[in-house]
Amino acid sequence: MLYLIGLGLGDATDITVKGLEIVRRCSRVYLEAYTSMLTVGKGALEEFYGRELLLADRDMVEQEADGILKDADVSDVAFLVVGDPFGATTHSDLVLRAVTAGIEYRVVHNASIMSAVGCCGLQLYNFGETVSIVFWTDTWKPESFYDKIKRNRDMGMHTLCLLDLLAHVCRKIFEPARYMSAAQAAAVTEDTVCVGLARVGAEDQAIRAGTLRELASCDLGGPLHSVIVTGHLHPLEVDMLRLFTSGPSGLQSLRTMDGSTCVS
Repeated sequence: MLYLIGLGLGDATDITVKGLEIVRRCSRVYLEAYTSMLTVGKGALEEFYGRELLLADRDMVEQEADGILKDADVSDVAFLVVGDPFGATTHSDLVLRAVTAGIEYRVVHNASIMSAVGCCGLQLYNFGETVSIVFWTDTWKPESFYDKIKRNRDMGMHTLCLLDLLAHVCRKIFEPARYMSAAQAAAVTEDTVCVGLARVGAEDQAIRAGTLRELASCDLGGPLHSVIVTGHLHPLEVDMLRLFTSGPSGLQSLRTMDGSTCVS
């Protein structure tokens, strides 16, 4: 059996009881190490789980998946993913490879940023398409995220922006680890109300609501960071966002559309 197990968002203790029991009995346990990260390292996970973890980088998962699936038809193999296992398309590809090879699989779900982002007070039903914002290089400067944000805004929907993580764990070509902060991701207009989130699910999670101008100078601390570009705001959402502004005068750029709905 191939087990895909979500680890949640905080630290080693966020794994479910079911997931931990499976990890402790598997013959091999892989830790996916490129789509996200916890607030603790591999050593802390190994100590809590009582198991050695094999790091699986993008190259291994996308190009050497047969090695992960080896003998999974006669023994149990676990593949650990920060957040929920289906937060990245490459994990669906691993499932399809397993099915093609005649290997059964089972998924143990956990908290994901896609649902935990509701901690800022914005209603999950009001989110549109999620986007990723990556670091630009000299030869690669993708801008498609902006069109998606605009499309969501035109429909009155909020946009969750997942910010780049370049940890390059086990990469063949070493690059310094980098993560994108909420301040670096600022786009749209200076007066657009946004929410910056850092380390969601951890004890020291940070949330700040304000205009993009304010977020651009806001230090939320260490990774991981996300940004929400707001759409139409229900009064309850506005009240919740005020809990995370820098002062009582926060969100002054909001204007009322139809007697209740607010926009920026």
